[in-house]
Amino acid sequence: MLAAVLLTLALLGSAHACSRGSSCPAGIACRITKPALLVLNQETAKVIQTAFQQASYPDITGEKALMLLGRIKYGLHSIQVSHLSIASSQVELVEAQSIDISIQNASVIFQGTLNYGYTSAWGLNIDHAVDFKIDSATDLRISTQLTSDSGRVRTNAASCHLSFHKLLLHLQGEREPGWIQQLFTSVISLTLKLVLKGQICKEIDVISNIMADFVQTRAASILSDGDIGVDISLTGPPDVTATHLESHHKAVLETHGFNTDQEMFLELFSNTPISQTQVTVYCLKRPKIACQNKGVVVTSSVVVKFLFPHPDGQSAVAHTFEEEIVTTVQASYAKKKLSLRLLDVQTQPKAASSTTESSSKSVQSFLRSMVPTVGIPEVMTRLEETLTALMNSKGLDLFDIINPEIIPRDGFLLLQMDFGFPEHLLVDFLQSLS
Repeated sequence: MLAAVLLTLALLGSAHACSRGSSCPAGIACRITKPALLVLNQETAKVIQTAFQQASYPDITGEKALMLLGRIKYGLHSIQVSHLSIASSQVELVEAQSIDISIQNASVIFQGTLNYGYTSAWGLNIDHAVDFKIDSATDLRISTQLTSDSGRVRTNAASCHLSFHKLLLHLQGEREPGWIQQLFTSVISLTLKLVLKGQICKEIDVISNIMADFVQTRAASILSDGDIGVDISLTGPPDVTATHLESHHKAVLETHGFNTDQEMFLELFSNTPISQTQVTVYCLKRPKIACQNKGVVVTSSVVVKFLFPHPDGQSAVAHTFEEEIVTTVQASYAKKKLSLRLLDVQTQPKAASSTTESSSKSVQSFLRSMVPTVGIPEVMTRLEETLTALMNSKGLDLFDIINPEIIPRDGFLLLQMDFGFPEHLLVDFLQSLS
């Protein structure tokens, strides 16, 4: 169930960032409702099955005094799970406490080797080794508490109850007497239950924390590209209510050697109509992004330089404009593609220069108008393609996202959706354990 928080986070992307070093409130609040947990619960069996199979079961040894045989020594070795099936499972959210998962009628078959020995009535030492199979049926109930440590999610199986309502020992080979089978079933059943319970509960706890790290790392990878990333460390323990599960993350924008004079701008303008001349675009500072009810507002200061070839072929005419551009954008996601709709664009001239005094105001006005009418729409089209390709390279297209909505609010973006379980992520996780 923990994976749900981080998987959803991976879908949502990033919200507004706060500066590092300050008291940083949550930049991303991720809420997953109980109906979504029920969807994810359908896949719980695969993780539980892995816990059973990954558990390292110790050898069980002991001895028992019998009236006719004296002391009989025994040992169960190489215990492993050969089969597991789960009839049903449920998940419950306990207010301010835990996530409770219950598994009913799990059919588990263990196998291994039984060694036993005793001294016969004639003074002979009898030693046997035989393969065994344990046919069991069990119920499992786990209460998992979610905490945080150094910004990472941590799980703690506060309680783990494994109850067997069937535990049958079968020895391989027809020559083994039936009383041996009955003897060991009664002698070792209690010890076997305690050992299996301890190891399985321990392994579930271990795998839960491995899964927490795996998914949070994968989510951080989805929210990063090259020198740019988002710190999604938790600001505190996840909140558990009776209706939903919610986690809060920093969402601090991190850059490593990131140059604000981005070559991306040159690439975006390279095939536009105005590229018949030489166009150079400089971003003077990082764009300021703000979420408002009307949309996402991006404010940036840019310098655009147009270089026109002169008829004499020996010189060129340059027109340079510095402007502050404020754009309001609405985003949507459908058919595995991000769409950006330009709602409004405002430009404020800051400075202008030209290498020729004969340049008319009409020419300068025309060139200045190219930025909002041609340049910005073209940039948005390219950004749609680039961001969609980037998200798909992170595996977003593998998610079954249903009816997604991106709703701007003052100070944040609200993203809500239904989704199918990301089967590929579970497969990757299970493979990482093997």
